[in-house]
Amino acid sequence: MANKANQSEREVAVRGEYVELCDLLQFENLTQSGGEAKVAIAEGLVSVNGEPETRKRKKLRPGDVVTFKGQTLRLVGGQAG
Repeated sequence: MANKANQSEREVAVRGEYVELCDLLQFENLTQSGGEAKVAIAEGLVSVNGEPETRKRKKLRPGDVVTFKGQTLRLVGGQAG
């Protein structure tokens, strides 16, 4: 029995000024490859801050929230150094 309310949220530290959407999906193991990430984004399957996002290289900064495949990633500032 599937539970659609079983959505997971986690914080992801951004090292540097920003991270590109396609890289984030791959680095956080939400897709198997960069190509799979780009296809998912192009098909409108990824939301940024509650809105569908189709720009593969969308620059994400701390405070942005990404949702894909029942996973929610909340971007936070990383530690310098």
